[in-house]
Amino acid sequence: MIIIGIAGGTGSGKTTVVRKIIERLPEGAVTVLGQDSYYRDNKHLPLEERQKINFDHPNAIEFELLTEHIDKLKKGLPVEEPIYSYLTCTRSEETNPIAPKEVIIVEGILCLAHAPLRDLMDIKVFVDCEADRRLSRVISRDIMERGRNVKQVLDRYEKTVRPSHLQFIEPTKRYADIIVPEGGSNKVAIDILTQFIEKNLISQNS
Repeated sequence: MIIIGIAGGTGSGKTTVVRKIIERLPEGAVTVLGQDSYYRDNKHLPLEERQKINFDHPNAIEFELLTEHIDKLKKGLPVEEPIYSYLTCTRSEETNPIAPKEVIIVEGILCLAHAPLRDLMDIKVFVDCEADRRLSRVISRDIMERGRNVKQVLDRYEKTVRPSHLQFIEPTKRYADIIVPEGGSNKVAIDILTQFIEKNLISQNS
């Protein structure tokens, strides 16, 4: 089994990189755990307070549970991944069953920020992208998927997303084994990363 961490700023293209890796590996060989599923449950707060949460701060994530789940998967045990809603900022009562597979990908803006989680990873990847391109993607995504308007997205970007990126996300680049500039459009980097994964799978299975 190979554990891969894929980090990078909001809107950097992490999800596209993950999708392209999955497309190039054998069908059914990859399981993905999204860091976003592990945001802390905030049912105890009024909705207005929940919507002010800085989702780009490490304290917003229950890293202990995510690390525990990766450790279990590495040991061949299934886990129940939480289901998180950005609209309500709470976890669902239901969970998503995750079975261990040959390749486990942990994807999220801060997945390289937590040392115990990093220690479980065999390959650490940082997806790099210019700030203006990330902002453009964030505007489109937050309007379509998270019910925000342009003003809300820009306010949040200036107050939390940009400062948190500089303080918490960008510094984790130093932990990366591989940096992928321009996200999913960087075919060469994805080819190299996929070949590296395949080589490690062969060596582990031989």
